[in-house]
This record gives sequence, C-alpha cells and structure tokens, in this order.
Amino acid sequence: MTIQYLKGDATNPAGDNNKVIVHICNDLGKWGKGFILAISKRWSKPEQVYRDSFKQELKPSLGHVQFVQVEGSLTVANIIGQHGIRSPRNKTAPAPIRYDAVEQGLIAIASFAVDGGASVHMPRIGCGLSGGSWEEMEPIIERTIISKCVDVFVYDF
Repeated sequence: MTIQYLKGDATNPAGDNNKVIVHICNDLGKWGKGFILAISKRWSKPEQVYRDSFKQELKPSLGHVQFVQVEGSLTVANIIGQHGIRSPRNKTAPAPIRYDAVEQGLIAIASFAVDGGASVHMPRIGCGLSGGSWEEMEPIIERTIISKCVDVFVYDF
C-alpha cells in the first residue's frame, strides 16, 4: 500500500466506505486559520468539540485526538499536533509542528480506521501554518497508517 495523491477538496472525500478526515490543531485552543476554516464551512461540530475541550479543567495535550462524527460514515479527527502558533510577522520563530505528537495521534487514527473499516483522508497535514515538511510527514504516515493496510488519500487543492 502507498499513499494515494488526489487533486481536490479533502473535506469532500472520495469513496462510499467509512472515512476519517485528519487535520492538525494547536494546543492553545485557537481555531481559525488554514484547513480548519474549510472544515468549519462544512460542519460546526469539530470546532465546537475542540473549543469546548479547552474550557474544561483537563485540556487536551499534544498527541491527543478528538474523533468527531459529522455524517453517518464520516468522522473528523482533530490531532493536537502543534505547540502554540507562529505569528505571520515572526517567520524566524521555530515551527510549531510537533512530529512526535502527530505520530502519536496517527497511531490512534490508524486503530480507529482499522476498527471501523475506514479510509483516511487529509491535506498535506503539518505543512502549512504548522511549518512542517512533507518529507518528514510522509514517512510518519507510512509507518503509522499505511503499515496497518489502511487506505490513505492526500488531497492537493
């Protein structure tokens, strides 16, 4: 198995089976830029679950995944895989992506996908506002999800 690359919108995943849309969130409770906006345009629940979790005493930490069912066969997975945010004005600040946290989250997503007979769909996670590189992210996806014989689709808009 390999990652399958598609042109299109990751919020409108292909296929009739169960599907999981994966994306990266920060550990501050701030929702509002990048692919997250595309998710919010389609469904309100992933943002609501994320924001509500930061109002609780025990907030989600790096590596945590929130699985939010948005339609009958479609779940959005919010991975807490970014430590803080980087200001657009401060391009020299360290990238907020945390590959180890993303890997931990992808392990949970792989298990969820195997148990539910689901395929996994995503943009090039961690490579936008998170400041990561696809050269580092792709092998993480291969060893966590592809290795479990789960179909992975990466969308380039």
